[in-house]
Amino acid sequence: MTSKDLKLHLQTTDYGNFLANETGPLTISTIDDKLKAKLLTEFHYFRNHAFEPLATFLNFITYSYMIDNVILLITGTLHQRPIAELVPKCHPLGSFEQMEAVSIASNPTELFNAILVDTPLAAFFQDCLSENDLDEMNIEIMRNKLYKSYLEAFYKFCEKQGGTTAEIMRPILEFEADRRAFIITINSFGTELSKDDREKLYPTCGKLYPEGLHLLANADDYEQVKCVADYYAEYKAVFEGVGSGTGEKTLEDAFFEHEVKLNVLAFNNQFHFGVFYAYVKLKEQECRNIVWIAECISQRHRTKINNYIPIF
Repeated sequence: MTSKDLKLHLQTTDYGNFLANETGPLTISTIDDKLKAKLLTEFHYFRNHAFEPLATFLNFITYSYMIDNVILLITGTLHQRPIAELVPKCHPLGSFEQMEAVSIASNPTELFNAILVDTPLAAFFQDCLSENDLDEMNIEIMRNKLYKSYLEAFYKFCEKQGGTTAEIMRPILEFEADRRAFIITINSFGTELSKDDREKLYPTCGKLYPEGLHLLANADDYEQVKCVADYYAEYKAVFEGVGSGTGEKTLEDAFFEHEVKLNVLAFNNQFHFGVFYAYVKLKEQECRNIVWIAECISQRHRTKINNYIPIF
């Protein structure tokens, strides 16, 4: 199987002729860019036809990509990468005006006052304002604080909608909050981040709040994190599915699998906003799967080609 075969197979699906204009050899980055562009077109179609409060709900979906883009640009600038090289790497769902100007800020306050004050991220930025220089540690702390504020605000918005939207989005956003808490904890081992500071980064809208988060804040190694997960049936199952050898399932994969299950459930109900969120997230996973298969083909790792995350 070659990348040409992949292109041929994709033509028989909903993706159709999205690679039709690519005459040269297909690179992984081209496939990835085209997949994102197709998702963006579909999302804009939803967004342009949406009335309130669905319009705000769809805007909320884009904010996580905006946060990732801001962090990517700041980190890239820190490593002296030219802005022209960084912008194409940003996710199109999170692009906003003056995005390129992010690179001129030297501390979070400057970043906020000069650029982000006029963007939707302004509301999530209150906890991030400090005169600290933007080094790698502070950038990562900023990312987590932004995500914490974002998830809590999105959760509150969905609860306010009530009905099936709240019912469907509650477990999805609770899981998203708890996944971040687990990953923040594991990534903080061996760094200078204190346990108190670590606890301040945890989103408080998940199932782990409050006891589980307190236990995570005091965890010293991966095994202790696993012990915290054991108190919660669905997280126990996630951690138990993780392999220890090379080529076995990683924690990240196990989290993706669980996320897919939750998003698929959104389609079992009618008349709610959750399907739009689930559609975007499942499409994104589908894009990751196609990119994974394309990478396996280009690197001739045929044995690993089935290690993608199945959706349905």
